Amino acid sequence: MTIARHWIALGCLAGAATLIACASSPSPQNPMTFFVTSANPGKGADLGGLAGADKYCKALATAVGAGDRDWRAYLSTDASSGTSPVNARDRIGKGPWRNARGVVVANSVDELHGANGLTKQTALTEKGEVINGRGDTPNQHDMLTGSTPEGRVATGDKNLTCGNWTQSGEGSAVVGHHDRTGLDEQPPAKSWNSSHPSRGCSPDALKATGGAGLFYCFAAS
Repeated sequence: MTIARHWIALGCLAGAATLIACASSPSPQNPMTFFVTSANPGKGADLGGLAGADKYCKALATAVGAGDRDWRAYLSTDASSGTSPVNARDRIGKGPWRNARGVVVANSVDELHGANGLTKQTALTEKGEVINGRGDTPNQHDMLTGSTPEGRVATGDKNLTCGNWTQSGEGSAVVGHHDRTGLDEQPPAKSWNSSHPSRGCSPDALKATGGAGLFYCFAAS
């Protein structure tokens, strides 16, 4: 034991007042590096673009003691606004990612988009809470992603990212099922990130297909 550690140990044993001071030392930071937002910011799929979504992830993480990380929303954007496409898989870091209870949901980007550990019981909010899935009332299993199963931007004959997360009315966004459950046993129904398009971008339209405008947040560093 070094001299410094020796005196610290003695100090913590010196008396009641010192014991209180030692007990009041900063606790370890929250180890969480992944969560599902516990609520929507309030405008459906209009999240203020990627920057607004990332800021929201950061705010929720900060509220539970994990705000010192670089938080990113798992969202893709396309080139419809004149900017380069962004793939969700490319903006979330390298992993591993742990939920609020310390359970690892994926060790790497490849595992996340393969045989990951995401289920209704592990895709928890920043508060460590389970989110309603299919069979619960209300069903809230639709997670905004705008992505393909591989984590790349979904493209087609219409915009599938609700105007790159700036629309709260007309439009559509690809969503995934956090509980890996749907209307049938086909792969899309069980996909955590690419199940089907939403009926629209407003809060009510997102609710109509089994969602609440929630999305995934990952610590990129």
